[in-house]
Amino acid sequence: MTALVTENLPLLAAAPNGINQLRSLILDLAIRGKLVPQSLADEPAEALLERIRAARLAAAASRKARTESSQSAEASYDDHFELPAGWLWTTLATVSLINPRNVAPDDLSVSFVPMASIGAKFDSGHTQELRRWSEVKQGFTHFAEGDIGVAKITPCFENSKACVFTGLTNGIGAGTTELHIVRPCAGTLAPRYVLAYLKSPWFLVTGESRMTGTAGQKRLPKEFVERHPFPLPPLEEQHRIVAKVEELMALCDRLEAEQDDAAAAHAKLVEALLASLNQARDAAEFRDGWQQLAEHFHALFTTEASVEALKKSVMQLGVEGRLCTGAARSTWRLRTINEFCTVQGGIQKTPLRAPAKHHFPYLRVANVQRGRIDIAQLERYELAMEELQRWRLNAGDLLIVEGNGSESEIGRCAIWHGEVDDCVYQNHLMRVRPTGDDAVDYLALYLNSPIGTAHMRRLAITTSGLFNLSVGKIRSIPVELPPPAEQHLIVAKVRELLACCDQLKAGLGQARQHHEHLASVLVEQAVASAIRPLHGQAC
Repeated sequence: MTALVTENLPLLAAAPNGINQLRSLILDLAIRGKLVPQSLADEPAEALLERIRAARLAAAASRKARTESSQSAEASYDDHFELPAGWLWTTLATVSLINPRNVAPDDLSVSFVPMASIGAKFDSGHTQELRRWSEVKQGFTHFAEGDIGVAKITPCFENSKACVFTGLTNGIGAGTTELHIVRPCAGTLAPRYVLAYLKSPWFLVTGESRMTGTAGQKRLPKEFVERHPFPLPPLEEQHRIVAKVEELMALCDRLEAEQDDAAAAHAKLVEALLASLNQARDAAEFRDGWQQLAEHFHALFTTEASVEALKKSVMQLGVEGRLCTGAARSTWRLRTINEFCTVQGGIQKTPLRAPAKHHFPYLRVANVQRGRIDIAQLERYELAMEELQRWRLNAGDLLIVEGNGSESEIGRCAIWHGEVDDCVYQNHLMRVRPTGDDAVDYLALYLNSPIGTAHMRRLAITTSGLFNLSVGKIRSIPVELPPPAEQHLIVAKVRELLACCDQLKAGLGQARQHHEHLASVLVEQAVASAIRPLHGQAC
C-alpha cells in the first residue's frame, strides 16, 4: 500500500464509510500492480498467456472442438491504465471460459447457491445447499470448484456480490441465474486475483455504466465480462497480491471491529450518565450529575446517536420538572387527555358523497414527524364545503400518528401552526384540541418524551402483534400537568436545550463531511500516484 495511505490510515479508517473506502482502495491498487513489488524471477505474463492459450487449445481438442463458452475477445474499451513491466493487457474471454456448462450424472449430489448466499466482502465467500444434479441442471447457472461468480443484476452487481466457489459437493454446483461465471484454465490464474479484479472500483464503476435494461432490472452484459480489459500479472505475483489483499482486508476487519466496540462502549457510557440524571433522588444529586455531564460534554456527545439520546433525556427531565428551578410538583395535577382536550380521528380516504365538491390540502402520516410538520409534499382531498368545518385544522391543534401497524410510527406527534389554510387530515392521524388554558405545547412535549412514547407503545400493543392507537386510548392517557405559567417555562427551557442539541448535531454533520472529504482526497491521491507513468521503474 502507498505510504500516503499508510501514514494516514487512522484518518481514513475513522472517516464516514472510511473502512469501505479503504477496502476499495486495496483492490484498486492490487489490480494496478501497486500493492506488492514485482520480481525479475517471475515468469512474464506474456509467457503465461501463451501457456493459457495452449491449455485452452488442448481442452478444446479433448472436447472435439465443442464450443461451450465464448472464444477469446479483444478488449473493447479504451480506459486502460499503464501496467508494471512483466504484466500484460488481455481479456477474461482470452484467459478463461465465460459461463461454461457442467456435465454430470443426474443422481450426483451437488451444491446449490442462491444469490442470498453470496457475500459482498472480499472474504465473505458463500454458503450452499445440497441438491441432486437432476434438480438443478436445467434453468440455473453452472459452476465448478475454483470458478469465480459475479452478480449481473442490479443492485447486487453494484453491491459487489461476487465469490470464488470453494468446498462444492463433488466439485460442481448450480445456482442463481443472475451470475456470470469465470472459469480459469487449471493452474493458470489465481481465482482470488480474478475476484479482486471483479470487485475492484474500476470494474464496478465501468460495468455499472454498461448495464442494460429497465430501472430495477438492469443487467451486466456477458460481452462486458468477456471484453473489459483484464490486467494479467505473472502467476507468482498473482499469488503474492492475493496474500497481501487478504492480509489488508483482515486489517480492515480488525479496524472495523475496534470501531464497533468503541462505538458500543461510547453508547453505554452516554446511556449510563444520562440515566444517572434521570435517577437522581434529590436536587443535589441531580446538580452533581449535571455538572459531571457538563465537564465531559464535548467528549461524550460526538455522534448523532448520542445527541439524540441527549435530546430524549432533556425532554424527560423537562416533563419531570427537573430543568426549571423552583418547580413545585405539589401544584401539578394528574388529568387524562379527555379532561382538557377533544380528540377526533381523521377522515376516510374515500371521498364522501355530497354535492359541490372542493379540493383541500390534506395531511398524511408522512407529513407528521416527531415535533414538526413537513408540508413539502401535500396531497389534496375532495370534500364538500359543509364538511370542511368538521375536518379543518386550527392553529394549535396537535396531530398524533395512530401507528397503522408500525411500532416506529406510534404516537409521533406535532403541532399544526396553520401553515396552510383550510387543511384537513387523514384517518390514520388523530387531532387533539385543548379546550381550556392548558398549553398544547406542553402536551406535545410530554407525548414526544420517553415517558409519553413508552405509555403510548404500551397502549398500542395488541394480541395480533399489530401496533395501533385509537381515539379512546389517546383520551385515556394520564398527564401530570403543571400550572399554565410553569408549562410555558418548561417548554421554553426544553426548546432552548433542544436548539443547542440541533446546533451540536449540525456541527457533527459538518465535521463528518469535512472528514469524509479529507479521506476521499487521500484515496484520490493514492490512486493518482498508482497510475502515474511507470517508465524507468525496476521490475
